Amino acid sequence: MLTGMSHANRILIIDDDAELGQMLADFLGREGWSCELAGDGETGLEQLQANRPDAVVLDVMLPGKSGFDVLREIRAASQLPVIMLTARGEDTDRIVGLELGADDYLPKPFNPRELAARLRAILRRSQVTAVQPLQQAGLVLDARLRKLSLDGNSIQLTAAEFAVLEKLMQQAGEVIAKDDLARHALGRELMPFDRSIDTHISRLRAKLGPLPDGEPRIQSVRGRGYLLVKT
Repeated sequence: MLTGMSHANRILIIDDDAELGQMLADFLGREGWSCELAGDGETGLEQLQANRPDAVVLDVMLPGKSGFDVLREIRAASQLPVIMLTARGEDTDRIVGLELGADDYLPKPFNPRELAARLRAILRRSQVTAVQPLQQAGLVLDARLRKLSLDGNSIQLTAAEFAVLEKLMQQAGEVIAKDDLARHALGRELMPFDRSIDTHISRLRAKLGPLPDGEPRIQSVRGRGYLLVKT
């Protein structure tokens, strides 16, 4: 059973494979989650509005409105944690999903325990913590309130983006390996050819912009990882 959670986290599973969806719901239910199922994108969005889940497990291939379309609508309104399910070998789907704001992905077929581990990591990063805000070069990251501002202006981040930036700000001026960022933000190590962290960094750069002098706020260090410039 899950520990350290004050209530049963609600998970919405959007997948047109009814058998798989029910199997996942049964497994996650035994792990301590409350699950609801939707067989298509439109139904999923309706349930999302009605039931306000804590996280979404979203298949890319859906009848009618695709998983990407659903993700776009979710991200237009919230930063709700989303894990996408993709066909094995479809690297393009994974990259597109991450670029659209998915927190993480799993290629089918997969072990339900792996999904539970991914959900546990993402939800843990979404929980309130009692720490002092981090500040660096106009950025103020408040982990307790799950808020980020730049020069006083609020910036919306996904749970994974927030966790990546949190790690970079905690160790500003230091190079952090991609695997360390993945363990902190996603609760796992990177797989071969896994560009999850690179994509989250790319989205962070787009949202934060460069430093006032035009230099990148987040720098790449070839073969080592990423660094948040300390000023």
